[in-house]
Amino acid sequence: MPEWVVVVLALAAAVTSALGIVIRQRATIEIPPEEGVTTTMFRKLLRNRLWWAGTAVAASGYGFQALALTWGSLILVAPLLVSALLFALPMSARMAHRRVTTHDWVWALILTVGLAIFVTLARVQHGDYRPPLLVSITAAVICVTVVGGCIVGGARAQGRNRALLIATAVGVMFGAVAVLTKVTVQRLNDEGVWGMLVVPAPYLVVFLGVAATLLQQSAFHAGALQTSVPTMLVLEPLVAVSLGVVVLGETLAVTDPVRIGLLAAAVLAMAAATIRLGRDEGAFEEQLEAEITHRTETPT
Repeated sequence: MPEWVVVVLALAAAVTSALGIVIRQRATIEIPPEEGVTTTMFRKLLRNRLWWAGTAVAASGYGFQALALTWGSLILVAPLLVSALLFALPMSARMAHRRVTTHDWVWALILTVGLAIFVTLARVQHGDYRPPLLVSITAAVICVTVVGGCIVGGARAQGRNRALLIATAVGVMFGAVAVLTKVTVQRLNDEGVWGMLVVPAPYLVVFLGVAATLLQQSAFHAGALQTSVPTMLVLEPLVAVSLGVVVLGETLAVTDPVRIGLLAAAVLAMAAATIRLGRDEGAFEEQLEAEITHRTETPT
């Protein structure tokens, strides 16, 4: 499959994921802060049509991501998903009745250029999608420990600390979902449906995907969106690429020092732009939440 098709599918995943995130953020606005990271919040979300609409849109984004990973590597696909910010930011700004600033457009341009350089120069050496059992178990134990610690700590913390801890857990979980998705689609390609169904990867995708989606709502609801949004967006591709290299053996087939330097600069620029735009997207969301809360509390 041509590489441009993989890029288009990854960008489609980013667009639909951005829309799903923005819609689902709206569903948490009216839930009291004390109900964050509780079964009460989850029950309310499951009765919320807006949340289901956002979840359906996000699910279509995952479908595009799975298709991109069918023919592309984690090293190529995962970084492209941060382009979701290019679409989420103007959506959030419009809903908050704000304008995207010139400063934000400059960072958006930096992110776009960084992505373009990365896609143009990155040449990936595909790995072994049947990783050694010991490596898989070690990676799983580390991820479970990090996620479990963040969830427990987030449930006990408040404000910015809760947002940071829960967002970290979500980023790690979605990064792991991307890796398991790659293993699943590769198994399907190589051995068919039965060969895919006899390994744990597809079942873990479903379990972790649902758990991460629900936990993501707690991160949105914890406040401090200027902390949680960039944390999730940066960690997901970072974890996915790291596990792709360590567990699945994917590597960049680039030896020219000039190309390596340009790729490193592009990655750093993408990370900086993602953090900056993620903070601003979170700021728009916080402004909208404050306005809705004010309208709700103001007597008519």
